[in-house]
Amino acid sequence: MAVSRPALIALTALAPVSWGTTYAVTTEFLPADRPLFTGLMRALPAGLLLLALARTLPRGIWWAKAAVLGALNIGAFFPLLFLSAYRLPGGMAAVVGSAGPLFVAALAALLLGQRPTRRTLLTGAVAAFGVSLVVLRAAGALDALGLPAALAATLSMSAGTVLTQRWGRPAGVGPLALTGWQLTAGGLLIAPLAFLVEGAPPALDGRAAGGYLYLALANTAVAYWLWFRGIGRMTATQVTFLGPLSPLTAAVVGWAALGQALTPVQLVGMALALGATVAGQFTGRGGGPGARAVAGTKPRGAPAGGERRDVAAGAVRR
Repeated sequence: MAVSRPALIALTALAPVSWGTTYAVTTEFLPADRPLFTGLMRALPAGLLLLALARTLPRGIWWAKAAVLGALNIGAFFPLLFLSAYRLPGGMAAVVGSAGPLFVAALAALLLGQRPTRRTLLTGAVAAFGVSLVVLRAAGALDALGLPAALAATLSMSAGTVLTQRWGRPAGVGPLALTGWQLTAGGLLIAPLAFLVEGAPPALDGRAAGGYLYLALANTAVAYWLWFRGIGRMTATQVTFLGPLSPLTAAVVGWAALGQALTPVQLVGMALALGATVAGQFTGRGGGPGARAVAGTKPRGAPAGGERRDVAAGAVRR
């Protein structure tokens, strides 16, 4: 069913808004120091649920494509992101993640023929600067492993976003099935790593079970379905410009639910990042062969709660 452009943007934006609640839910409800297990519990149950609803499995080359997309968007992205968030000072991981629009713009130029304009590059820089004002606190030494992990996580998700648009979906397959394939593949990739690094699953009480249920259903199954649905109907650059909504949502959640203060500098940063997010929806329209109409066209082709930190700084964890 065709939807208007504002409705499509609003629905896709619900994904990063949902991801902005991940850190607060994890620190308040889930067992400490189990980031890989948390990633596994987000991805695999959600993927299996969507597979059961879609009742469609990949065929032919799509077994390989689903595995690649699942690794980039989920299986590699989650562990790298958790690693960077724990080893970098303050919200540095979130700042590196906010450079996603610039990564996507570069990859879209190479793989989709969507040439970035100066306005796109400027808007991406403003978004990253605005996020930095929201999440950065004190300076600290940049970890030799954390910074490469943060860059690799951002590049992984950016490449997955661009390839998702480049490959599109097989004929007759909807975004629900495509999302289920990726979440399942990513969860299966995380599973052995989680058990090898963190050992047996922890005992769960009702509070933790409720937290994992929320993360698996609303925060992952629904959110990633909306995200991949948006990628199929918008340009990759436009979709990724919605990403800064995640740390902004986390800052609001921290203020409203956890009593964390919002400084004037943070409010300025939120205004800049929101402005860049809105401006990003007008970048790349009609320019290059990768641009396409919003509706009615077919495309081509968490963190575990150990050390308590500021919610906005941890919002990069999708």
